[in-house]
Amino acid sequence: MFEARLQSFEETGGRAQSAARVAALRAELTQRGLDGLLVPRADRQQNEYLPPGEERLAWLTGFTGSAGLAVVLADTAVLFVDGRYTVQATAETDGTVFTLEHLIEHPPEQWLARNLARGARIGYDPWLHTSETAAKLRAACEEAGAELVALGDNPIDALWRDRPPPPQRRVVLHDLAFAGESAAAKLKRIGAELARLRADCLIVSDPHNVAWAFNIRGADLPHTPVALAFAAIPREGRAVLYVDGTKLDDAVRRALEEVADIREPRELVRDLADLRGKIVRLDRASAADALTRLIVDGGGKPVNGTDPITTMKAVKNQVEIAGARAAHKRDGAAVARFLAWFAREAPKGRLTEIDAVAAMESFRRETGRLKDIAFPTIAGAGPNGAVVHYRVTRTSNRRIGTNELFLIDSGAQYEDGTTDVTRTIAVGTPSAEMRDRFTRVLKGHIAIATAVFPENTTGAQLDPLARTALWRAGLDFDHGTGHGVGSYLSVHEGPARISKLGTVALRRGMILSNEPGYYKTAAYGIRIENLVLVIAEPKPPGGEKPLNAFETLTLAPIDRTLIEPRMLTAKERQWLDSYHARVHEVIGPLVDAETRGWLEAATQPL
Repeated sequence: MFEARLQSFEETGGRAQSAARVAALRAELTQRGLDGLLVPRADRQQNEYLPPGEERLAWLTGFTGSAGLAVVLADTAVLFVDGRYTVQATAETDGTVFTLEHLIEHPPEQWLARNLARGARIGYDPWLHTSETAAKLRAACEEAGAELVALGDNPIDALWRDRPPPPQRRVVLHDLAFAGESAAAKLKRIGAELARLRADCLIVSDPHNVAWAFNIRGADLPHTPVALAFAAIPREGRAVLYVDGTKLDDAVRRALEEVADIREPRELVRDLADLRGKIVRLDRASAADALTRLIVDGGGKPVNGTDPITTMKAVKNQVEIAGARAAHKRDGAAVARFLAWFAREAPKGRLTEIDAVAAMESFRRETGRLKDIAFPTIAGAGPNGAVVHYRVTRTSNRRIGTNELFLIDSGAQYEDGTTDVTRTIAVGTPSAEMRDRFTRVLKGHIAIATAVFPENTTGAQLDPLARTALWRAGLDFDHGTGHGVGSYLSVHEGPARISKLGTVALRRGMILSNEPGYYKTAAYGIRIENLVLVIAEPKPPGGEKPLNAFETLTLAPIDRTLIEPRMLTAKERQWLDSYHARVHEVIGPLVDAETRGWLEAATQPL
């Protein structure tokens, strides 16, 4: 399966053809009376992973990262990417066609305001931008004296002759044994929340939220078990699920019809016109600008905010928490088998990054419970490990050398839970600098793992704990410390995160990653990632505020050869030794004798 995905990934990009495609696009825009086009990396629901037929940015530019936007004018083409992807974008795009700009430091709206000619007409597909984004882009165009034009169809679709068709995978029910709450109960809770928000109806545009609310799963997106569907949930009355009927077998349809009306996706546009006078809640993060425009045209009153389902989904119930613990035990055994195999094979000098990716997936598949990998495995040897979101190709595939670091970040989708784990491994003898940097990252990891904090603490308040040891050496890492994780849903789930921008309070039942790192450009990368569950912490004598803490879910050894013990405090060493003892106790009985022998050595006290 990995080889098939690798081939599909490598065929997605269009670097070799981007000059011809941009020229064809410019001709198409001229015919339409347009002076430019905005091309985001997005589909109608702002998904992280897109169906192949929605990869318009990759088709045009060759860039295959998960975030970006291109601006194509008559004589200029610019690709905006963030700091994670500057190296990748340089490698994947034709520099004679596209100029690169930083998506965050020099955002598209600033570039448009400075560079558009007065009177220019710039097209955008309102289904591929949120209303918030469209408003910023429109203001930038107006500042330049230009016009942002909403298009009825996407010009790229007229040029993409072999565009893949929409996915047609079956919808399945997510059993109550995994969900822990019926769809009827969830819809009732959502209705009560809409009453509190004084909204008449919620349009659910995020397919992960649709999946959670109706207890369904699908396979329309890579690595994320969702169906591409919308929903309308009223404050009172019967919900409507908009989904391709050919994806429903009779049993699934009957179950869904107990709680909702089933309609084809094309009927959503018609139904939005029937909301005259209604206050309609839209998700700021995933609702297309087209939805806002349709509601306004129909006389409704759109209100853009947070979809209340997002927080409900993030706070796992006891059944989901039990499932997460079980999934991590199973996954920990697979990861231990991989690490033991790697320890045997890597010193021989024949392994490549692709070999490692394929092996990790095979060990997970041998559990008999793997549904899919949670995201494309990041396996970076030496300097490739310094590319935060590196994805190996046949061209970039590197042999894993001696006396260097190997970083592998991977995860799995099981029906009872989603996993995400990163380990950095020394092959041969690490340098003193590598050990210093690794130990500083470990200190940050332990600081998060052992944090005790009052209720309503945000991720931004905890984020410095992960960086302090690095800061003291004048170092840092350019990504968040942690993201939310779904329950057999997206491995990157909002609304909470541990980062400088994490403004949402961490609530009991939320699952997040704990993944500080350090990256030395062109040399090596380090990251240590476990998933953690927010739990209640007993209030100390005399304490006045309810407290929370983290339970570490991930069970996999941390490479002891990379640790400089003298840099750890007694409490940090105690945490590491206790963690390794737990890994050995829980995972040891689940693996073969050879792996068990390796595991015993790998989890010895420091």
